[in-house]
Amino acid sequence: MRPSGSDLRLLQVFDAVVRHGGFSAAEGELNLSQSTISNHMAALEDRLGVVLCRRGRGGFQLTEDGRAVHEAATRLHGALHDFSADVGAVQGKISGELRIGILDAVADDEATRLPEVLAEFHETAGDVKVLLAQEAAQDLQQKVRDGTYHCGIGVDISPVDGLDAFPLHTETHSLYCGRTHPLFNLPADDIGRAALLELPFVKRGYWCTEKSRQNVFRNVAATVLQIEPQLLLIRSGHYVGYLPDHYAERWCIKGELRRFELAEFMYSAQFYLFTARDNRNSGVITTLINSVKSVWQKP
Repeated sequence: MRPSGSDLRLLQVFDAVVRHGGFSAAEGELNLSQSTISNHMAALEDRLGVVLCRRGRGGFQLTEDGRAVHEAATRLHGALHDFSADVGAVQGKISGELRIGILDAVADDEATRLPEVLAEFHETAGDVKVLLAQEAAQDLQQKVRDGTYHCGIGVDISPVDGLDAFPLHTETHSLYCGRTHPLFNLPADDIGRAALLELPFVKRGYWCTEKSRQNVFRNVAATVLQIEPQLLLIRSGHYVGYLPDHYAERWCIKGELRRFELAEFMYSAQFYLFTARDNRNSGVITTLINSVKSVWQKP
């Protein structure tokens, strides 16, 4: 299939439908009626020869083919923006789109310098459209590698070939419990290591074996893939688990969380700027990398 202009429009409709989770929910963004969206989707399915989604009483649901087509369409969308940036570079302009993936629960970390980076980047490349998206830790590196994002700021979950990693800052994590947990008001001297290891524990589903803390705790009672769900489970009072100290601090001040100040139950996570090694460094990417290195290396 060689996409034409009309094909690109159909793919844009498809992308909006996927992002909004249905035809009616996408009406506002597309400024099209539900029946027109349905006709566009039928035309795209006919063009591709596959069923992209199921719609009915059970609601909107992507098929496996639909999921694969949407991923390909996302890469195509990124490639078109990159083409625009390349043409702008020929004209002596820094333009196009910059796509950055970041992890959740990082905005209140004083160690992150991303706001300063974005400010410096805007001074140099104010015409560039910035897409800043929250991404799951387990997916961030691969999505930088496949071009979904131009770069990512996160932790090194597992090795991904073809990425460069520039070290940024470290994030400290400690063990916490909620206000209604049985250990919340217990004196520190009365809390032993053995007792902690038997408590219902919230693990991070993306931890690699060598980095995993759930191997220490014998009673893994819940699993999360992001920080905010972990906070909710810990605040329920039924679990202990790790949280970034900067993220948990305000909840400790409010009396909703207790931090266990035991060195063996603390660890540090190194944050990196990830970029694809074999990508041609466009003006947009080069400007962003220079801004990151300039800002993060300042005192």
